[in-house]
Amino acid sequence: MVEVHTYKLPPTALMPNSPHVLIHYPRLLLSKIESPSFNPRDLYDLYASNGWESQWVARYGRTQASHYHSQAHECMTVIAGEGATIRFGVADTSDDDEEHTHGGRHEEGGVEIHAKKGDVFILPAGVAHKTYDPKPDVEDIIFLQCKDADGKVIREREKARKFFADIELGEHFMMMGSYPRENDWDFAVGGEHKGRERVVWGVPKPARDPVLGASREGLVGLWEGARGSSRL
Repeated sequence: MVEVHTYKLPPTALMPNSPHVLIHYPRLLLSKIESPSFNPRDLYDLYASNGWESQWVARYGRTQASHYHSQAHECMTVIAGEGATIRFGVADTSDDDEEHTHGGRHEEGGVEIHAKKGDVFILPAGVAHKTYDPKPDVEDIIFLQCKDADGKVIREREKARKFFADIELGEHFMMMGSYPRENDWDFAVGGEHKGRERVVWGVPKPARDPVLGASREGLVGLWEGARGSSRL
């Protein structure tokens, strides 16, 4: 039986969040990732088999802006590093990195989770998130995207697999990002959909969980009955 943690994040003044729960599978893929033969291409293949398209790998820095995706659900998988904190559900209320990361300059509420290698997070469209304080410590984020020279997402399978096969894993905290194949993601920092939250909540539910597929232990069962409803 899979260990699953879920969190219901209601809308705030700035963030739509979602009627669907945030899903966290602690250490679900740890044994796969710690295998001597592991390559990020393995996760690309797993997620692709369930209709999800992996698009990036990031080595996280000290902080980032809290943000959400209004047109896409997202799967984030921790593939390297000791850990980091992810704050879900609230917007930053300052442009100062120290104030919105370690001070009180963010909305009240939300949840903070210490993410570790092997963890998988499934974020409904609209759920705010920011990753900070990675271990080992490093200052700046490096964001590697699976795109061609024209800036378009590479969707040809073998070219995309090669992108992930060439990713070098180190000691620093890294996550891999994946989306349902029919979704295109954007980057919203808060307030963009105020009064129009239902637009975000209406992003269609994926047919399969990126890891658990059709199992009702995953989002297939956990997101049932919350199709864009305002009941939070």
